Amino acid sequence: METKQSTQINKLKITSPFWKRYRKLMADDSIPFQWDMINDNNDVEVENDPFAAGGAADKSHAIANLKIAAGRIKGDFFGMDFQDTDVYKWLESAAYVLNYAPSDKLRKEADSVVDLIADAQEDDGYLSTMFQIEMPERKFKRLQQSHELYSMGHYIEAGVAYYTITGNQKALNIAKKMADCIDSHFGTGEGKILGIPGHPEIENALSRLYEATHEQKYLDLAKYFITQRGKDPEFFNKQNKADGADRNFFPGLDTIGNAYYFADKPVTEQTEPHGHAVRVLYFCTGLAHVARLTHDKDLMDSANRLWKDIVKKQMYVTGNVGQTTTGEAFTYDYDLPNDTDYGETCASVAMVFFAKQMMATRMSGQYGDIIEKELFNGALSGIALDGKHYFYVNPLEADPKASHGNPGKNHINTRRSSWFACACCPSNITRLLASIDKYIYEVNDDVILSHQFIANDTTFKNGVEVNQESNFPWSGDVKYTITNQNKEEFTFGIRIPSWSRNKYDVKVNGSSVDPELKDGIIYIPVSDSEVTITLSLDMDTKLVRTNTKVKDDMNKVAIQRGPVVYCAEEADNKAPLWDYRLDDKPRLTYKYEKSLLDGVGVIETSDAKMAQEDGDELYYTDDISWKPAKMTFIPYYAWANRSEGQMRVWQDINR
Repeated sequence: METKQSTQINKLKITSPFWKRYRKLMADDSIPFQWDMINDNNDVEVENDPFAAGGAADKSHAIANLKIAAGRIKGDFFGMDFQDTDVYKWLESAAYVLNYAPSDKLRKEADSVVDLIADAQEDDGYLSTMFQIEMPERKFKRLQQSHELYSMGHYIEAGVAYYTITGNQKALNIAKKMADCIDSHFGTGEGKILGIPGHPEIENALSRLYEATHEQKYLDLAKYFITQRGKDPEFFNKQNKADGADRNFFPGLDTIGNAYYFADKPVTEQTEPHGHAVRVLYFCTGLAHVARLTHDKDLMDSANRLWKDIVKKQMYVTGNVGQTTTGEAFTYDYDLPNDTDYGETCASVAMVFFAKQMMATRMSGQYGDIIEKELFNGALSGIALDGKHYFYVNPLEADPKASHGNPGKNHINTRRSSWFACACCPSNITRLLASIDKYIYEVNDDVILSHQFIANDTTFKNGVEVNQESNFPWSGDVKYTITNQNKEEFTFGIRIPSWSRNKYDVKVNGSSVDPELKDGIIYIPVSDSEVTITLSLDMDTKLVRTNTKVKDDMNKVAIQRGPVVYCAEEADNKAPLWDYRLDDKPRLTYKYEKSLLDGVGVIETSDAKMAQEDGDELYYTDDISWKPAKMTFIPYYAWANRSEGQMRVWQDINR
């Protein structure tokens, strides 16, 4: 079913106990903490090994860079060439928090950031502090590596969000001025740069700006960046040569090839994702967004091809994507190693953005499935339960000894860090969690689709009110009370999750119904002034196996209950975790532990065995001896919040 617009919601209040905790965490802890970090008011807890993903730094300097560019203080630029984006994503996160938790203090801080950014922006709209402070002569001269368009794209997204929520016109004016600068420099017109960014982001940002302003030039520019990518395979090389072959911002990125930048051919010819995972997924988000707004079938076909390959062939059971530390990149179909997995938090966040745009184009259960998978697993793992520590990478198997002793695994951190040298992930996960209300419903003129089971009270623009009650993800019982005062008939859709499609029950006003399941969604006509719908989902604990093409998980199973993927952690199970194996058909018991890890469902079994410890020899000719054992499993998102130790998602099974 095609959707005509992405939202028609007047007011939405989240009542879910699970998500209310995270919303409060964003407002009370995460956003204030990040404010102190970008202002260098807190010492960085350098728990991160300098060689681990994200790197280590003793300060952020992101606000200071903007102050230097604005002429407020003197000093040198510090950090990554995209350091500005740490501020922009904080501002976007702050906007979403202000939408549900108004705060004079936060509003004052955020307004001050908007004022600072306005002062730092040049008269023509350009803003990238590294170039303004250190190398103004190199603006737009090395786009393969410069992140200028990436950085400005992140501000445009933040500016649109902040204007939409607070009405701050200056925030929008900065975004428009920035986009106008880019429009004056890029495109097919005479004297313009016929080029593209090395790191996509601007494509989705311009699309969001178009939706806020309805100025066609912004959508045209977004489409230009989408369709130009890959048309000139020599563009980056020509720019690098002209700028100076030995003047890389990042050593080696000039020789890694266009495939890494997803720029080896036009998107209409691309059949699978390759290269830097976040680059690919930000591009795909913009691709789907532009395709929807322009009704371009070829672009949407491309988005569908890429979606299918990622989800069907290159995604971990937790939703993580991007398999290798080399280039933070996709590798190839069915290559899903667990203990070297990269799974950058930003990539999981970007998968939610991509899925949202796909859902806005066509209502399909598959997109809601992935949003759910990321929200309860892959993306959520990126932030600690205290809201102040973060993972850059999210492996499916970890061992502190391996991380410290094996250079091939030292990108994996087994304790979340408070900050990074490359701090893209902390504010990315917070801007997602603070805007979780944007990912519950999809609406068109006559259909309201509930695709996430996040309890809420919502009023729609057509006068319909929906009260959704549940204790998801711990319970699969969901109740909708729909008030339709205008008595205008509409259709209410509910996604049936892929993990429950063989077993679910639906009642309307107390009577069982069996509506047809269409593309993972059931549709119920509503014409009465009040309708009650109850849904019972299958919350049986399941053993999940991979396709046999995935060599790393043969004879292994993952444990899943509802949307939540579980793992074994050394805090609950004696190490080494690879000494365990489950019986062929283990009996798994579930219980909710209110006092554990801020409240989690725990799964236990006595149907396991553990290898008897061997002596001192390295090799033996006799069989391993096994003894009965118990195992305890916790949600994957909650690992590494207690003592440091081993973790495993995939468990060996006796089959």
